This record gives sequence, structure tokens and C-alpha cells, in this order.
Amino acid sequence: MSFSNITQITTEHSEWLKGLDFYKEDIHILEHRLAEIVAKNTSFEARQGVEHFQNQFLIQLNNIDELSHKVREHNSFFAKSPLVVEEIVENERLADHENLKDEYMFFEKIMKELRQEFNIYLSKWM
Repeated sequence: MSFSNITQITTEHSEWLKGLDFYKEDIHILEHRLAEIVAKNTSFEARQGVEHFQNQFLIQLNNIDELSHKVREHNSFFAKSPLVVEEIVENERLADHENLKDEYMFFEKIMKELRQEFNIYLSKWM
């Protein structure tokens, strides 16, 4: 493993952390929009949607926290001396990195689907 590969990995970590921060802010914006729906609609059907999205937002905020922790923990390993890292990276840490990448990509997919679902709900009740 070369230093440039380690740099690439830590760059990906930084991008993922920025992405997770974006999604966290996005969820807070969606929560505000949901509060607007609560203020305007008191029907049972509207309230069911509100509860569903409140739960989903809480779940995704928790997922963001957990994934951020994993990425930071993984990144701290690469912050060590490149000589120390190089001995270990070949075996297990590259697989860990790929697993984190898959997890982040899956999280992004979930968030896109949730946002689409919320926009449909929003168009019905706003």
C-alpha cells in the first residue's frame, strides 16, 4: 500500500463525513417541514404519515451517528504513521474500508428513497 492510497482512503473518509453532516442537516430541514404539516392537518391519515416520518428521521439520525463513529474510528487508524499502517492495511483494513464504503452507499440510497417518499407525502398534505 502506498502513501497515495492511504491519502485516497482518508479523502474518502472526509467526503463521507461531510455527506453524513449534509444528511443530518437535511433531516432537520425535513423535520421542520413535517412540523408545518402537523400545524395544518389534523386528519388521522396525515397524522399516521407524521408518525411514520418522525420514526424514520430518528432512525436515520441514529444511523448517521453510528456510521460517523465507524468512519472516524477507521480514519484514526490511518492517521498513524504510514509505515505502521502499511504492514496491516493489506490484510484487514482494506476490506473494512470497502465494507464502510458499501454501508455509506446503502445509507445514501435509503436517504434518497426516504426523501422521495417524503416529497410525495408533502405534495399531498401541504
